Amino acid sequence: MRPSFRRRKLARRLRRMREEAGMTIEDAAARLDKHRNSLYRIEAGETKVDVHLARTMMDVYDHYAPDLLDQVRDALTPGWWTTYGLRNMGYVDIETEAVAVRELTLLHIPGLLQTEDYARAVLESGQRWSKPELAAHVKVRMVRQRRLIAEDDPLHLTALVDETALRQRIGSSALMREQLEYLTMVAEIDTVDLRVLPQTIGAHAGQRGPFTLLYFPDPAEPPLLYVSYATGALHSEDPDQVNRAKVLFENLLGLALAPAESVALIERVHAEFE
Repeated sequence: MRPSFRRRKLARRLRRMREEAGMTIEDAAARLDKHRNSLYRIEAGETKVDVHLARTMMDVYDHYAPDLLDQVRDALTPGWWTTYGLRNMGYVDIETEAVAVRELTLLHIPGLLQTEDYARAVLESGQRWSKPELAAHVKVRMVRQRRLIAEDDPLHLTALVDETALRQRIGSSALMREQLEYLTMVAEIDTVDLRVLPQTIGAHAGQRGPFTLLYFPDPAEPPLLYVSYATGALHSEDPDQVNRAKVLFENLLGLALAPAESVALIERVHAEFE
């Protein structure tokens, strides 16, 4: 299972501390009374770090960081979604730490902008869940949306939605009307930039597949590209892949309707559902 984002973030910090101290991984491992492979796994985020080891690292690297122990404790704390009985929530783990999300969707409304009924219908169609599992996933999706209106640590969303997603019937016509009405409401939130790619532009490069770019408050944390597919997901911090995704997203923004025009199109599609 992939280490949590907080653990990977901590691991990168510990590696930078060692490098800034001018120590090789072999030298540091010997000073820390660790095997080289053990320290390597720590710096890859594969092995947990406790506060005692973190204190020792600060001594060995001659680097006192008052907030490091708090970061260690945070990395050891289970994700908030575990309170709903869910464990491996890779994307939610990343989004929780992000300050901004830029998302392209083709067939579905973005999860952060879904109504409860729409979310339930999408989740039911994608995988077989027990009733408790389905209810938990829907609840987590609704909780994620609260950050769009949070006073502290709000999440900023730029959502590029293909017109196909507006017309793709998920559930009943009544469910779709409710979802489209909800979109026109959330489009007014300051943290939401909702843009529609109209069918009139024809084929576009974004039709190769949906993707999400996530940005973090710490300048030391590189943006991350997230791509979900049928059997898993790609999490990439590779600068080349991320930059190409950035360029593609900007190009698609240039093709998308302005916010007011996007809402007008959503309202027209809403009127077509009977």
